Amino acid sequence: MDEIKDMYQKDDWKTEKHVPVIKVEKEGEEFKVKASVGREEISHPNETEHHIKWIELYFKPEGEQYPYQLGKYEFTTHGESVEGPDTSTVYSEPEVVSVFKTEKAGTLIANSYCNIHGLWTNEEKLEL
Repeated sequence: MDEIKDMYQKDDWKTEKHVPVIKVEKEGEEFKVKASVGREEISHPNETEHHIKWIELYFKPEGEQYPYQLGKYEFTTHGESVEGPDTSTVYSEPEVVSVFKTEKAGTLIANSYCNIHGLWTNEEKLEL
């Protein structure tokens, strides 16, 4: 049986549309972290039959054993309606923002889930 860690796929977000993109801005004492899938170089479908279901954000400070979950964000509207697939005009976009404080450098981790292509992950170093 596979372990969950072996199910996460990695790649370069500039060439693979499923990889979460992480962007960080420092605003005073806080860090503003934006994570998205398919909103940068290569678009990802956002339709009833093919979409991103969720994004999770974590921060693992240097020297600590475990990461902290900054948030889990679900996207639940993909054009579906009682009229059938892709018949509504409402579509969620897989993009989130989280703001947090830390006194340590570390690693930001974004995980995402595509309903067809499974689990994806990406990391970005956070420097103070």
